[in-house]
Amino acid sequence: MTTTTPQFNEAGLDVWTEPVAFTVEPERLAAYAAATNDPIPSHLAGEVAPPVFAIVPVFDSLLEPALEVVPLAVIGKVLHGEQDFRFHRPIRPGETLTSRARMTGWQGLPNGTRACVYLECCGADGELVNEQYVTFFIRGFDDGRALGELSPGHRFDEELRGAGPLVDLTQRIDDDQTFRYSPAAGDPMPIHLDEQVAIDSGLPGIIAHGFCVLAFTSHAILEHLGAGDVSRLKRLAVRFAKPVLPGQEIRTRVFEASRAGRGTTTYAFETTVDGVPVLRDGLAVLTTCSSTPQSETRDQHGNP
Repeated sequence: MTTTTPQFNEAGLDVWTEPVAFTVEPERLAAYAAATNDPIPSHLAGEVAPPVFAIVPVFDSLLEPALEVVPLAVIGKVLHGEQDFRFHRPIRPGETLTSRARMTGWQGLPNGTRACVYLECCGADGELVNEQYVTFFIRGFDDGRALGELSPGHRFDEELRGAGPLVDLTQRIDDDQTFRYSPAAGDPMPIHLDEQVAIDSGLPGIIAHGFCVLAFTSHAILEHLGAGDVSRLKRLAVRFAKPVLPGQEIRTRVFEASRAGRGTTTYAFETTVDGVPVLRDGLAVLTTCSSTPQSETRDQHGNP
């Protein structure tokens, strides 16, 4: 009897999922801000979405492309490895957003496979609100091929450490953080809520949601470098390196990487627990001033 080695389904590449609609309620925005200990008043009041809230409207579209490409026999080995948000404008209460996704490519590596899913989130008139590149990692599985395109790079330049950080902030993940974040984000994964399930999965216990940890980091960046104005954040990218446990303290350090034309500054950041990176290769791009309605006007391709 012969056995067949599982293969990625290349026919599933670049196939869009069906659009999914999401209505933005101010109460949901305020709940998300509270669940992530967000200190910014406009977020807590539900007047505008915190940046990492952008994952919520697209959540139902996130895994569908992977299910079309990744063999079902190894789907349980899929981890969320990297996230790259590209913000065209903030999410506002009362609007209805539409999201869709497609897998763009994969690359086999000695210890597994990297695979990229691209998502776009649009407003009622079809303009891009944000784009997202999500890199999944399939542990211990490689079918020997590399096809399509992966997400853009955002590697941390170690030479930046020499100048010292612009921001050095310590925050605490509350003991009940996962139980507050889960309903606010609509993420019911049991490893964040059930101690035994987490242990059975090889974890030391319940772990914090990666996006919750990233939300904490985004607070540090916006408060200290963006005057608390979410419209100034244009890109937020990171690699999830290690899980964070409830009750642990995270330390985020932010370094200036470069200044570019059109009034933007690029920052590199890293978040650690007891000196061990939990968020690596962090990158944030901020404008030097708030967006105006004119600057938020974009063409059909989302370009300024």
